[in-house]
Amino acid sequence: MNQLGEKIAKKRKDLGMTQNEFAEKMSVTRQTVSRWEAGT
Repeated sequence: MNQLGEKIAKKRKDLGMTQNEFAEKMSVTRQTVSRWEAGT
């Protein structure tokens, strides 16, 4: 996980959101959020 991915994951978790919920708010797929967090 890269530094940006770590920040995204931390913020999402601080908000108490799943990747699915976060993806819905961001208008992207859960897979996209997973890739962001993994840094790929």
